[in-house]
Amino acid sequence: MVRALVLLALGGAEETPAPSSPAPCRVLYARTFGTPPEPGTPPRQRLRRKEQLLAVARQVASHCHLLQSSSPRPLSPQLPQLPDDPIPLQDAPGGLFHLPPGDPFPEGVTVAWLSVVAVALALVCDPRENLLLAEVTLRRLTPRLLRSLHLLGPGADVLLRPEVADVLLDRLLPHGEMLFLNQRFLQAVDRELGIKMSR
Repeated sequence: MVRALVLLALGGAEETPAPSSPAPCRVLYARTFGTPPEPGTPPRQRLRRKEQLLAVARQVASHCHLLQSSSPRPLSPQLPQLPDDPIPLQDAPGGLFHLPPGDPFPEGVTVAWLSVVAVALALVCDPRENLLLAEVTLRRLTPRLLRSLHLLGPGADVLLRPEVADVLLDRLLPHGEMLFLNQRFLQAVDRELGIKMSR
């Protein structure tokens, strides 16, 4: 089962005396699934959940920057104009890492991530989850979530329509359960979202 999904904008290298230090990442959208209520007041629960997801985002950004720094062709730190055509994901960098118990979740989790342009998408999964299915799910979700991004300026300022992301996740990742999705089902979801987005 997927515990959480995090979509983040990756910070680029800062124009400082230490150019290798990455700028902070920014969470664009996050959603948790099936998390049992934690002890404490609701505001404290929300703050704790936000801290957990931000910790995951920082780890993903760190892995992305490490991969970028070792790559022969560095990626642009800014978010260019997203293409109208489907975004090719076969060469998109991605990976897996494990977070031990208490760092930041009470039990250990596995994080699968994928980086496209200057954003990354991460799935926080149970440690025994099917990781191949997690990768396929990431590659199905990413272009659809990126279609709901809107640029606000020339930099990495973006706006996500959360209602589109919520509908997508309700269809493709219901209650955090990863599905084996065929192309016909995906096309039907795309048509449905196209109708909803045009209204």
